Amino acid sequence: MRILLIEDDTLIGDGTKAGLTKLGFNVDWFTDGKTGYSALNTAPYDAVVLDLSLPEMDGLNILAQWRKNGADIPVLILTARNALEQRVEGLSSGADDYLCKPFALTEVSARLQALIRRRYGQFQPQLSHGEVTLDPAAHTVTVRGETLAMKPRELSLLELLMRNPGRVLTRTQLEEKLYSWDDEVSSNTVEVHIHHLRKKLGSDFIRTVHGVGYILAPTK
Repeated sequence: MRILLIEDDTLIGDGTKAGLTKLGFNVDWFTDGKTGYSALNTAPYDAVVLDLSLPEMDGLNILAQWRKNGADIPVLILTARNALEQRVEGLSSGADDYLCKPFALTEVSARLQALIRRRYGQFQPQLSHGEVTLDPAAHTVTVRGETLAMKPRELSLLELLMRNPGRVLTRTQLEEKLYSWDDEVSSNTVEVHIHHLRKKLGSDFIRTVHGVGYILAPTK
């Protein structure tokens, strides 16, 4: 899942990006409000981690403008402003959740997972398709109860497909979700990951829609 992080503290921002990346998220990090505000329109983000005290444009102004423009992306406010009135103001401005600094990255991850589940209308913590079960929080995939070894990109790609059952995802859509602006992506990267997933899950688990993209095969 691709996350937009807007945080001007370089120590916190660097640690948050690195930690969330290790936990399976794809993170783009911006350090000023105006750039972060505009970044929402540059990639298909699944959620935002937003600081409030930002240069150029305050976090609450960013959030209020997004909501005014109809952006429905989940937003987790992450800030040192811990007064009750400020938390209420953030939630009233359209935030979906709120964490005060200092924070644990595992809690940030868990809250983001919950926000993303709600956005996709999937309220169970695990994803299932046929005999395959994926636990995004635990980063595990099981088939008939047997755990399979998965590389991080393979697991992320599988999660994208399982969150969109019945929907064809193009290679471009998959690349935009799997990779940040800092990543270099070769022309056949997605195809390689699809090939590896088919070897592990069965050749018919993921179907190719020629000229369009990929979709999970219907369950029997």
